Amino acid sequence: MSKANTEFFEALRLLEKEKGIPVDYLMEKIRAAIVIAVKRDYGGKENILVVMNPDTNEFSVALNKTVVEEVGDPDTEMTLDEARRYSKKAKMGDLVGIQLETKQFGRIAAQTAKHVIRQGIREAERGQQMQEFQRKNQELVTAIVTRVDPKTGAATVEIGKAESVLPLTEQISGEDIREGDRIKVFVVDVREGDKGPRALISRTHPGLVKRLFEMEVPEIFNGVVEIKAISREAGSRTKMAVLSRDENVDAVGACIGARGARVANIVEELGGEKIDIIEYSENPEEFIAAALAPAKVVSVVVDEGGAHSCHVRVPDSQLSLAIGNKGQNARLAAKLTGWKIDIRPESGFYGEDISEEETE
Repeated sequence: MSKANTEFFEALRLLEKEKGIPVDYLMEKIRAAIVIAVKRDYGGKENILVVMNPDTNEFSVALNKTVVEEVGDPDTEMTLDEARRYSKKAKMGDLVGIQLETKQFGRIAAQTAKHVIRQGIREAERGQQMQEFQRKNQELVTAIVTRVDPKTGAATVEIGKAESVLPLTEQISGEDIREGDRIKVFVVDVREGDKGPRALISRTHPGLVKRLFEMEVPEIFNGVVEIKAISREAGSRTKMAVLSRDENVDAVGACIGARGARVANIVEELGGEKIDIIEYSENPEEFIAAALAPAKVVSVVVDEGGAHSCHVRVPDSQLSLAIGNKGQNARLAAKLTGWKIDIRPESGFYGEDISEEETE
């Protein structure tokens, strides 16, 4: 039995080394499984003792029974004569353990233990996968496309050793993703699902643009230039507000790069998506005027009611530009600034109208 015990504990230590499952955790699970299996065969009472000690290689299973004059429950009680078969010093009222051979609690216990080990391995691997995903949460990662569902358009991707799904709704409009492609995705969130940890990934999230600029612009990475806000309609246009912490560094210029090289690399990564980079200002009038670029703004009047709404006047010739195609420029400016923007022509006469909803 001792050799078998030694081999048993050695197997547990090997599992700890190879799979990273602590021996104590495995023993706890196996002990619980054996108790359940023995209970099944011995009346389901709470009188089972499982001893597992890897230091001494002790592994034993016993039924504890109380020594009584008259046995009322044979599952938990025995007479003094019976008790002295197991312990010569037994006396009335003692708790005496009856050692069980492995075969006595049957194949079920062994199978359950194996199942628990397998389950333990799965749980530990899920835990490791969860930790790996958590490290990548809110980060930009490179994923390899392994499959694209022809019906839904969802792309199954590999991120390291883990797998995730990029739904069509999180893909950039008009983008052609194919099997074997290496794509950059933003990990929006990590959740525990029925089949293990799940990374929610996106190519439409504003966080993707933020991380791309951090990679491309050293001044952002080292904190000299700060990205204050981003609003995005993926595949079409992004507006980004930046602020310099150093008066000698031009925040907008740093993001654009020499001859537009830095922003061009990001535009290429995003499949031609237009990117407006503007200077952030604590002054709402200045910030709102800048956010409506490329349109020029004549005036910004903030409502005094504290409702974060304002009225903007632009040259008549710039009205369409300020509003943008289907209201996009005004809408992105509103999202960027957090202000409700009412755009009117300088003359007061509308060449075209825009509803308030389009700028929210």
